[in-house]
Amino acid sequence: MEQKTLLDKRNLGNTGLKLSCIGFGASPLGNVFGLVSHNDALSAVRRALELGINFFDTSPYYGATLSETVLGNCLHELAVPRGDIIVSTKCGRYADGFDFSAERVRRSIDESLARLRLDYVDILHCHDVEFGSLDQIVEETIPALQRIKAEGKARFVGITGLPLGVFRYVLDRVGVGSVDVILSYCHYSVNDSTLGDLIPYLREKGVGVITASPLAMGLLTESGPPDWHPASPELKSACRAAAVHCKEKGTNISKIALQYSLMNEDISTVLVGMNSLAHVEDNVGCAAELRNAGIDEEILQEVEAILEPVKDQTWPSGIQPN
Repeated sequence: MEQKTLLDKRNLGNTGLKLSCIGFGASPLGNVFGLVSHNDALSAVRRALELGINFFDTSPYYGATLSETVLGNCLHELAVPRGDIIVSTKCGRYADGFDFSAERVRRSIDESLARLRLDYVDILHCHDVEFGSLDQIVEETIPALQRIKAEGKARFVGITGLPLGVFRYVLDRVGVGSVDVILSYCHYSVNDSTLGDLIPYLREKGVGVITASPLAMGLLTESGPPDWHPASPELKSACRAAAVHCKEKGTNISKIALQYSLMNEDISTVLVGMNSLAHVEDNVGCAAELRNAGIDEEILQEVEAILEPVKDQTWPSGIQPN
């Protein structure tokens, strides 16, 4: 419990929400990385709350709706006061594909609320917009999300995606305040910090910033990424070398990567996938150590030097021309 005061809360754009600097990514609760028992899921959510995590993110896409169901059941069983938690879910991407139509979005939020056992979500994101027509997102999907917001089923509206250019495209074409927050992934970690270049623009627009996947979908781990990872062989090789170097120096590449992401306080929260009590305690421990002692600058510089030849490399995502 002592760690609770060590988890900073940060403002999310102009929403008035204050998010824990580490957010609970609930995709693993959908069994997407292996089976998770109810007891393990419940223990993870309970410990997250005890240690001061107040932000929980899910999607109907994760585990073909299972993530939403499990998270909703856990929060219900723990009888968490609604005002103590910030919950986000998504629409537009589903196990059977993409549908950004207004009709599907309106159905989606009702289905999500039923699974989450909530009357409203704090943030409703349009999920991975690069896989749809960005003009449809602007002209049809965002207005539909605004109507959902007006009905009180979502407090704020967000968009998510991998290519950073989609955020500018959409935000430049919708009214001020139409989008409250963006969720970017794999663009703010020690191997790729290009999201940082977009932050002044987002601040000017009054849009809050969430980053996810600080471990670059497994690139920045000792075990390495899954076989399907879309990174280039060069990027995978460099990250593997950085992980080996950290281990030889008595630390872990994942800790360095997470702490690097947490250092930028213009980012409201860093979403990390969690499915066990140990994951929660390790992640909060990283944040507590960062606050108390700072990052190991020597190791960070050595890791950055190893990754310099592949710095800011990314991979394609979505349909052309997005």
